[in-house]
Amino acid sequence: MKLVSAIIKPFKLDDVREALSEISVQGMTVTEVKGFGRQKGHTELYRGAEYVVDFLPKVKIEVAISDESLDAVIEAISSAANTGKVGDGKIFVSSLEDVVRIRTGETGAEAV
Repeated sequence: MKLVSAIIKPFKLDDVREALSEISVQGMTVTEVKGFGRQKGHTELYRGAEYVVDFLPKVKIEVAISDESLDAVIEAISSAANTGKVGDGKIFVSSLEDVVRIRTGETGAEAV
């Protein structure tokens, strides 16, 4: 099992959700986060004053999947979140040792 975490631009969330549901991904966790990468923030003008926005708003999506689904999930997220501009985000893949469904006590792939 794998845990796929993707940091994307907030306005791409619906596109990514639709792309994942098309390939039968059943559940995901979404968190509003802030951060920066190569963008290093930007400067904005507000009421005539300039100020630096160091941390940009992003959305973090986490999906627990089977090993067989990994390539399809990465492709779906990549294509749906891509704008071609700096700051599109990153996808992180890590191994999941175990999963437990609290309600039924199921473990492993059955719990996903």
